[in-house]
Amino acid sequence: MTHDRRENRTFMAQMATQTSPARSVDVNLDVELRKIFKVYNGESVVRGIDLGIRRGEFFSILGPSGCGKTTTLRMIAGFEHPSAGDILIRDRSMLNVPPYKRPANTVFQSYALFGHMTVWENIAFGLKIQKCSRSEIQDRVRDVLKLVKLEPLANRFPAQLSGGQQQRVAVARALVNRPAVLLLDEPLGALDLKLRKEMQVELSTLHRELGITFVMVTHDQEEALSLSDRIAVMNLGKLEQVGTPEQIYDRPHTPFVADFIGDTNLLRGKIEGAHPQTLWIRTETGIKMTVQQNANPLTSGWVIVSVRPEKIQISLAPLAESINCFEGRLQDVMYLGTHIHCLVQLTSGDRITVRQPSAFNLPTANTPIYVHWDATDSLALPES
Repeated sequence: MTHDRRENRTFMAQMATQTSPARSVDVNLDVELRKIFKVYNGESVVRGIDLGIRRGEFFSILGPSGCGKTTTLRMIAGFEHPSAGDILIRDRSMLNVPPYKRPANTVFQSYALFGHMTVWENIAFGLKIQKCSRSEIQDRVRDVLKLVKLEPLANRFPAQLSGGQQQRVAVARALVNRPAVLLLDEPLGALDLKLRKEMQVELSTLHRELGITFVMVTHDQEEALSLSDRIAVMNLGKLEQVGTPEQIYDRPHTPFVADFIGDTNLLRGKIEGAHPQTLWIRTETGIKMTVQQNANPLTSGWVIVSVRPEKIQISLAPLAESINCFEGRLQDVMYLGTHIHCLVQLTSGDRITVRQPSAFNLPTANTPIYVHWDATDSLALPES
């Protein structure tokens, strides 16, 4: 027995007493992860993930490099084995099921196409391994070629295709097996920005037309927000939050999620007063903020206040009401086409990023200005 196997077996024995009791079957779930752990060389890279992926949804696993998202996808696919826990697809445990027998197929970032085979042969390869009849292979390959709009390119080789066309071949090769779940491992990561945007639309259209479950791993927040029905944000092997794109962006549960999804300003402060609907917070630099309470009320202690750049307004004079209105100077301006990105240095020393419409008439650099936002446009998150 190898060292890794001994280590995994020991770990599984330790986790046995922590395993959740048997759960009732949920027919609305296509994929279910129950207390999944993965250990490499004594280090847990996936730590106790509980996750249910609904039938027919586009689900994204999002997080920075090294957070465990790709390992999680590989365990669903069967290329990695969990050190503890269980993985179910269509209510059936996959722990002893090899990858080629699972009702799931994977599209890799590298596409992994056979260079010596035509598009048609690449797509038909899996069906030939399954010993399908010639007529069935012909029908299924023809159908999937039509679906991904590759019929005119059936006799070309991968080297004769663009990156986007190769991507569609990889998707077609997975879909021809009619999987219950399509797994996508950074599927658009190798494409340039313009082509990636086009392929995002194609993936969304494919998902809508097929109606099967898509599970995608990505580190691209915009990609996850634009494509997904729900998103799981991972950090250090754990789930930080699972929710719709709107929930993840507008109501993050932790400072990590607020900072990782889009741009935000994070200010550390201490609660000086609390009301069921309102918090009064003083930051380390002395500025006082009013924040609307969220669904999990806080009453005391240190918090992190998140304010999105697009929620902040700029004016040349202070507001009549001084709630969340702070003096500063415009330090830097970047024109980004659809909007202007501004950096403001407050008199307190804090630096605030602000996003304004591209038509906004900004004052010159170093002009005294005021930034302000509504209490409803900021969010207080527990520091821990």
